[in-house]
Formats: sequence, structure tokens, C-alpha cells
Amino acid sequence: MNILFFLIPKSKVAYVQNTFTLRQVAEKLRYYHYTAIPILDDKGKYVDTISEGDLLWYIKDHDEMNYHMAEDTLITSVSISRRVTAIKSSSRMEDLYQMALNQNFVPVVDDQGVFIGIITRRSIMEYFFKSEKGE
Repeated sequence: MNILFFLIPKSKVAYVQNTFTLRQVAEKLRYYHYTAIPILDDKGKYVDTISEGDLLWYIKDHDEMNYHMAEDTLITSVSISRRVTAIKSSSRMEDLYQMALNQNFVPVVDDQGVFIGIITRRSIMEYFFKSEKGE
């Protein structure tokens, strides 16, 4: 089976640019009810994934942080505590399974590293659940 069967395309996934501020990222996470969101560069390449926890730890370590300061703080200032690795669209299913065990979602990139979407652990589990039931 091709891993792209599980792909949620970029057009249906919220993401942020690496030029966003702390406030912009926090608002996007809140709006979409995400706990983590992919970061892309200006060419659409996958950079990393930032989580609510990363934002909270940054704020905790900067006692003076307030809403207005968050408007001026780029997310590149925030340390990412847990790297979320992307997978190439040409990868094998076995590689996807292994990554999905440790990540809620797996970012998918093309051969040039351009972000094309995500695969959620949930979509993989639902597929196997339905297969098991014979649906």
C-alpha cells in the first residue's frame, strides 16, 4: 500500500511559517484546536513542528512575557523540545508505522523537502480497525 492513501493534503492542514510570531502561532493553535502544528519556510519546505508545550515553556522561562511582547517574538526564538520527523512521500509503509508509533501525526514531504500534508496516527488506526471488521 502507498502511504499517500492516508495523506491529508496541505490544503486541508493548518500550518505556520517560520516568520510567524509567538502570538500568531498561539492563535492558530487555539483556532484549530491543535496541540502541535507544522512549521514551513518561505519555500514551503518542512522545518519542524511546534507544540503548545514549547510555547508554554518559552513563556515560563521569560517572566516578563506578555501579549504585546508575544507579537514581537518570532517562533524561531522558541526551543522545540521534541523533534517531529517528516517522511518522504515515496517511503515504505513500514517506515510510516514506525514513525506513527511515536508521533500523533507524520508530516509528509516530497523529494525536495516541500511539505505536502500529514498522516495522522488516527487515520492509520481507523483503516486497520475497519479492515479487521471487514468493512
